Amino acid sequence: MALLLGFLLLLGLCEDTLSEELSSSGYRPDGLEFQLPPTSYQTSDSYDPGLAGFFFQIVRFFVQIVQPNAFPEDILRKIIQKKFDLSKEYDKIIYYEIGIIICAALGLLFVILMPLVGFFFCLCRCCNKCGGEMHQRQKKSGPFLKKYFTISLLVICVFISIGIIYGFAANHYMRTNVEETRKLSESNLNDLRTLLNVVPGQIDYILDQFTLPKEKAFDDLDNINLLVGGSIYERLKPKVLPVLKDIKDLAEDMKTNRDTLVRMNTVLTDMKQSSAQLRTSLRDVKTSMEQTLMDPQCSSPAAAPTCDSIRKSLSVLDGSANFDHLPSLDGHITQLDGLLQTDLSGLVQKANESLSNIPEEVQNQTRDFISEFKKTLNSLQSDVKNISTKIPIQKTLSNFVRYINDSEDYILHYLPTMEECDSYRWLVCLVICCLLTLILIFYLLGLLCGTLGYDQKATPTRRGCVSNTGGLLLMVGVGLSFFFSWIIMTIVVLTFVTGGNMEKLVCEPYRNKKLFQVLDTPYLLNEDWKYYLSGLVFNKPDINLTFEQVYSDCKENKGLYATLKLDHIYNVSEQLNITKHTGDINSNLENMNIRIEDIELLDKTGMKTLMDLRSSGIDDIDYAAYLNATERSPTRVNLISFANNLRRKAHQLPSGNLKTSLKSHTDTLTNIHENQVVPLQNSMNAMHQQMKGLQYRTSGLKVRVSTTIFFLNSTQDFLTSQLSEVVVEESKQFGNKIISYFERYLQWVEMAITQQFAACRPVATALDSAVNVFLCSYIVDPLNLFWFGVGKATILLLPAVIFAVKLAKYFRRMYSEDVYEDEPVNKVQSKPRAQTVPRVQTVPMVQTVPMTNMRHANTRSRVEQGTQTI
Repeated sequence: MALLLGFLLLLGLCEDTLSEELSSSGYRPDGLEFQLPPTSYQTSDSYDPGLAGFFFQIVRFFVQIVQPNAFPEDILRKIIQKKFDLSKEYDKIIYYEIGIIICAALGLLFVILMPLVGFFFCLCRCCNKCGGEMHQRQKKSGPFLKKYFTISLLVICVFISIGIIYGFAANHYMRTNVEETRKLSESNLNDLRTLLNVVPGQIDYILDQFTLPKEKAFDDLDNINLLVGGSIYERLKPKVLPVLKDIKDLAEDMKTNRDTLVRMNTVLTDMKQSSAQLRTSLRDVKTSMEQTLMDPQCSSPAAAPTCDSIRKSLSVLDGSANFDHLPSLDGHITQLDGLLQTDLSGLVQKANESLSNIPEEVQNQTRDFISEFKKTLNSLQSDVKNISTKIPIQKTLSNFVRYINDSEDYILHYLPTMEECDSYRWLVCLVICCLLTLILIFYLLGLLCGTLGYDQKATPTRRGCVSNTGGLLLMVGVGLSFFFSWIIMTIVVLTFVTGGNMEKLVCEPYRNKKLFQVLDTPYLLNEDWKYYLSGLVFNKPDINLTFEQVYSDCKENKGLYATLKLDHIYNVSEQLNITKHTGDINSNLENMNIRIEDIELLDKTGMKTLMDLRSSGIDDIDYAAYLNATERSPTRVNLISFANNLRRKAHQLPSGNLKTSLKSHTDTLTNIHENQVVPLQNSMNAMHQQMKGLQYRTSGLKVRVSTTIFFLNSTQDFLTSQLSEVVVEESKQFGNKIISYFERYLQWVEMAITQQFAACRPVATALDSAVNVFLCSYIVDPLNLFWFGVGKATILLLPAVIFAVKLAKYFRRMYSEDVYEDEPVNKVQSKPRAQTVPRVQTVPMVQTVPMTNMRHANTRSRVEQGTQTI
């Protein structure tokens, strides 16, 4: 314990190495986990008796029936306090022990009466009483009684054998487990040594884990450009980039619109020239055709209708496209050229670069800070590692190791004596079980020989040797039962009183922890101490430290800090407080001043350009006039259709100059269509499409530019007023992240010290091994199983003796027998005449059915009779 207190107290030396509580930073680090390495122990924290546990439970149930009273806590408290007066309060003990006393009294009664009954039984037998007379009365129920006695004795022998098996098994179980006591004690002592040996390693491990948050902090410091600068950039990006993108789109649209206007203006000029040339060409063709139709041939009746039809169609031969009314686009082009002199895209690129350079700028500004901060952390790590050298580990450990070695020497000194005593116990129990086995063997052999050698046709005086031997063996078993049963019962009573009380007063209250509750009674073990354990450990008896709580906590493998409630001596939570352990980490992080110069999204020239763009009037162009002019056809009629129609009509004319001239005009119209109409139509289509695109791009230009200017001003105001605030917040967030690593380490240190450090499960396991395993499972449980089995077998010897004596008369060869006279078959009753040897009482007259094979009585000498009577 001094080792633990020294470690906890010296944690205060690292005030500059620790950080704030988690609530201070509000940041939870990911991927930073700490865990004390697990410790493996040899001794299992639970004991399983295997199949024997079932029989142990049966015995416990029997003990519970015999002794159902609750654990006498009050009596035990008075005994410990030496306030119990046996002369006045003996009735309480008698009341508690009444069940055991009654059973013990019955056993003692058995011990007293059994040899007396056996003595008088032998005397009675010698006087030819109590079944000693070697004469068997013949009864109708004889065969039934023989079977009844045989089956009853056999059943009793089976139950006796079960009790003997219990005795042998319990004796062997105790012997085997006592031999394992040395290993059990060695494993527990080794576990305690392991616990002591692992404590320095746990201290070093806890201190060495400072490397993890330090390396994590180093990684973050090396990536401060991304963690701080990148965070600042990510926070500004949603506000700044959309505005810059809008400005860049406007700049690109201006360039695109200017190029479109230039192309449209060129096309418009070409269209004006082409439309004028087309009108001239069509007018010339129309004039030439009118002159051709003045040919005299048109006056002929055959050609006149055709010529009139052609003359009427010449009215549609005219150019319908006229673009002279469309104004030139030179003014708008000139205005855009003036706006494009300001490179808005370049200004946007410059603003983007200023924004993207924030991480690099942060890294440049914090280079010296990072170097100094790393030195501080390295210095703190050295201080933390030096803590273990200031803790008196070896001195404290040597004391504990000395206690363990002394305990081991004590165990090894007395263990051979215990094993020797157990060998004597084993031998006595073995002899007892063998005596019962011997008695059982005589009974079983008697049953076997008597049953196999019994002849129903043989008279009692003519029974065979095997049957007679069976009867003699039964009587030998009876004699051994009288001779040894009271000795066995004496052992049973002694073991019953001892084992039953040990089970009720030690093992059962230990399992349900009532024994701890008695020991935890205030002022019990020391009249001046409320809580004995806290007074013994801390000399502070007011601390609520109980045996039950310490045992339960150690059973759950909690650390000594929580188990012994060391917070009353040294409060780790207070020592690991933010106000005590911020130290150089906080001061260094506060000195991490990062300044980002104001970012200008657009200068005054660029702003003026946007305003000029808003008032440029490009979106005010008369797009409808241009679109309507370019939607028309260049001619009023399709020249190809007109030429084909003219050619068809010319074929109707007779051959001559008129027909030839008209065909020539059709070729001219086709050439005009291909060389003038088609190019003009293509120019008009191109002009139409470009004008629609320009109209779409410039639609709502004023609103768009105004919106862009509004958000530009708003974003610029945000950068001007809150950029420094964003930098401070991100710097603080980075600092909190660094601190959180040490917070996490500090929290783990607190948790490890209070819950995991020096986990005391081996202590609870050692106590369980001493009481629950060695005393209760190795000694008490098999001892109780022994008296339970042997006692049951001994008690069953009583009915076995009775049935054996009764049954022996049906197996042994008798000296005399009943003789019956021959009488008519129809006569139901007869008077038998018995012949006996001299001085043998004459068999009284009985009424029974005469047996034809029993005519004459056999007589023997007194000498033979004496040799056959037991």
